[in-house]
Amino acid sequence: MKKKLGTIIFGAAMVMGLAACGGGSDDGEKDTASAGAAKIVDQKCSSCHGGDLKGGMGPDLTKVGSKYSKDEILDILKNGKGSMPPGVVSGDDADQVAQWLAEKK
Repeated sequence: MKKKLGTIIFGAAMVMGLAACGGGSDDGEKDTASAGAAKIVDQKCSSCHGGDLKGGMGPDLTKVGSKYSKDEILDILKNGKGSMPPGVVSGDDADQVAQWLAEKK
């Protein structure tokens, strides 16, 4: 129990310390957000849409941003569409993923 608490406190301190070191250009933040969104998609979406997003059980998402806006993608993530169930990705993760996918044109 003490080991878990120590790990959590250490992890929180690292995150806060790294956040305090931030600053600089928006490009770094955008790259970080893109990397985060890509990781979420890899974990939550690739089983249906493929690791390269070219489709599988689910449709090809490589150019989904040319078909849907960020808000439309967010709505699909929240409510589902077709055989995609609702809530596969939610909260801030859904916002990140919707933004990232909307840029795929």
